[in-house]
Amino acid sequence: MNGPTPTSTALTEADVSPVTDSELVHSRDVVRRYGAERDVQVHTGADRFRVRSTPESLRLHHPLTADTISDQTVVAGLCGLVDEGLIVGQDEFEQVFTEVVQSCHVDPAAAWRHFYRNSVRELRGTDGAFSPVHRRARSLLVGDSVLEVGSCFGLLALQCAQDGFRVSACDICPGALELLDAAAADFGVPLATSLADARSLPYATDSSDTVTLIHLLEHLDGPDVTRAIDEAVRVARRRVVIAVPYEEVPNEHFGHRQRLTEADLHRWAADRPDCSVEIFDDHGGWLVLEPR
Repeated sequence: MNGPTPTSTALTEADVSPVTDSELVHSRDVVRRYGAERDVQVHTGADRFRVRSTPESLRLHHPLTADTISDQTVVAGLCGLVDEGLIVGQDEFEQVFTEVVQSCHVDPAAAWRHFYRNSVRELRGTDGAFSPVHRRARSLLVGDSVLEVGSCFGLLALQCAQDGFRVSACDICPGALELLDAAAADFGVPLATSLADARSLPYATDSSDTVTLIHLLEHLDGPDVTRAIDEAVRVARRRVVIAVPYEEVPNEHFGHRQRLTEADLHRWAADRPDCSVEIFDDHGGWLVLEPR
């Protein structure tokens, strides 16, 4: 489907004035409790995250500003801290992630606007680490309507809406959906969100041409994976697009619960004799199901 040119968004005066003192952006502190006493520097290309950890707090200095904040830049810095053992588990990772984003502007809402604009721009480009996954997902969409299941920030859903699709997105996190609603309004694109569990979708049968489960199933256990796929096939009128990462060890800080391989894709496909099947690799594994 060839949609319109992606929507552009104008910056307001509040957006382009993140702080009165630029040094404040570079030395903004994110304070968290953590039981270690260390000084650590993590280099991610041009960015350097500096941490002072004591039994009382973890004090993080980061160089990200409203101009550079994005999903990729935050993840790169925080993954370095995960490797150092300074951030542990999904809850802590997500909390520090939120605090870093909101520290990039005196107005948290403006910080998230910059985060979304920068992230979507990166994903549409060629340099984003996750760009190939989103580009492949968008290339597999059919029809006019798309449902993204497990949308998280909704960065893929926003791109689909920009491309002219009629888009719905659902997730189990109400905070993520509130951010996505605000971002859709900022981008000027229609996008319907719902609080929903992938195992029991609140959508009618055959109600979306394409249903996507992009890097979602690794967050579920075995029986729940089957339920999620069943629900996606029920709701999809024409196609279900599934993508999973291939990992040696599931990423705990991303909330991954199981290690998936190509064999899992073939097993899931064997459970769907009612669908035509395509399986391939492209920055992870892909399973495309089309109800017969």
